[in-house]
Amino acid sequence: MLRVLVKPRASRSRVVAVTDEQLEVQLAAPPVDGAANEELRSLLSRVLGVAKGRVLLEKGTSSRHKVIRLVDFSPEQVCARLQVQ
Repeated sequence: MLRVLVKPRASRSRVVAVTDEQLEVQLAAPPVDGAANEELRSLLSRVLGVAKGRVLLEKGTSSRHKVIRLVDFSPEQVCARLQVQ
């Protein structure tokens, strides 16, 4: 499980901070009709190098605070891909 704080309507989509508690992500998509959720899944799949189908939104479909589940992906692999010490 991965906790994510989403900031929609940014100039571009990117991961801006990685802390022990969560990822902070800016998304270019607006929070309308699930566009920001889909953009979040796409961004994380690109950043982590996994298929989009392996990035699942568990909680927070209408919140800025979300919980993402990565299928068949360990915490160590996430840290390595995000270059977290």
